[in-house]
Amino acid sequence: SSGINAEYGKKEEERKRKEKEKRLKVEYQRRMQPLTKEDFDLVYHALELWRREEIENINATKSGPERKAALAGLMDEETQLIASIQRHKLVAKQEMGKKAKRKFLEKCAAPKEWIGFDGMPTKMDTPYTMRAKDLKMTYESLEKRYLTREERLDILLQLKLTVKEHDCKLTKDIVELIDREADLLMRGTKEKNLEGLRQRISSLFLQYIKTPLFNAEAANLLRVPEDPSSLRKNIYYCRGCGNYLPSTDFELTTNARSIGRCRKCKNLDSEGRLREDFSRYRSLLQSIRSAEEAYNDGSKIIFLLTEADLRYLAENIWGAQSVLSQWEDTYDLTLVRWNRRQEWSPWNCVLLTNEEARAHSKLTKPEEAYGPVFTQKIKYRHILGKQYFSSMPKLADYMSKNLTSINMPLPSNAEKVMYGGRKKEAEKVSLPPLTEAK
Repeated sequence: SSGINAEYGKKEEERKRKEKEKRLKVEYQRRMQPLTKEDFDLVYHALELWRREEIENINATKSGPERKAALAGLMDEETQLIASIQRHKLVAKQEMGKKAKRKFLEKCAAPKEWIGFDGMPTKMDTPYTMRAKDLKMTYESLEKRYLTREERLDILLQLKLTVKEHDCKLTKDIVELIDREADLLMRGTKEKNLEGLRQRISSLFLQYIKTPLFNAEAANLLRVPEDPSSLRKNIYYCRGCGNYLPSTDFELTTNARSIGRCRKCKNLDSEGRLREDFSRYRSLLQSIRSAEEAYNDGSKIIFLLTEADLRYLAENIWGAQSVLSQWEDTYDLTLVRWNRRQEWSPWNCVLLTNEEARAHSKLTKPEEAYGPVFTQKIKYRHILGKQYFSSMPKLADYMSKNLTSINMPLPSNAEKVMYGGRKKEAEKVSLPPLTEAK
């Protein structure tokens, strides 16, 4: 039995080591070649950690004018790094723009699909999807490079025949540019001198494809509605940039009382000042939601929370460590139900490692398994979670209907129980009056 346990322990350690190596490799790849907003948040977070470390070293080793000169040099280095990140961001934006164009064209040309009476998937091309497929092939031909003059002229002729089916200002502009390029090609103009003209033709033809009048399938994928009057609805004022924007450009927190600033202003503020990275809590939130879906008991609260809410719950309420083993690696931690017969909520969860969570999920009566002292510590943190998240309008209404008030005496060492004896820089929680535990 001991030999089997030792072998199992070695396999688990090897599995954890491989998972950690894979995770670090992925993070390194994301830092070296960032593409998405989450990747750049990770880069800016790493930059902020480097800046704080450098400031601590300067403050500890230098003083007076020497310290001021070192801080000025650090600011110059930070400015150069930010400029380098922004250059990467421009390249990534162009690459993501190309991917978005390809994805849009593929969705327009995709056949209609449904499940038949026999349970098998059925696909069908409609006249609209066939039209979109032809436009997609024409656009891809137009984007090809290193073609001969005859091949390019054939593509331009096909494009001209396609757009001349409709007579409007857009098609006239495209035909005019096509004639201009054809004339320059016949005169032997160099390829590099035609790049700007070809870019204009591609942009106008993409605009042609996105017009529902010419491509009916585009109407289902466009963000801007066809009826301009509908844009007047759900328009809000951004206090950051001073623009009036649709509601989709605002990202509200769960306890927000006003609209506040738009996504672009929040991202700019994060890059310049906060530089937070929520990638770990984003994956943790997804794993908790998947686990709650598996219970299939109508759990709702976890789907109302955001990454910032989960971060507050893990760091400020639970001290960012397992309540059993005090393990602090957030990638090995998860929030599971305290009582598995009740839905997940900030007042019915516990922060444990993945192995501890699997063992905890098998308990039917955790109060009896852990004992009264440990249970009291858990209940105290549940009170703190309920106090904080009760300010959320949706949860406040839910709690008033489904929950009764919790009255439990708090331990005399409440701050030590909550923070594990460590000083936190995060926002302090307003604690209720401390009383002696019975």
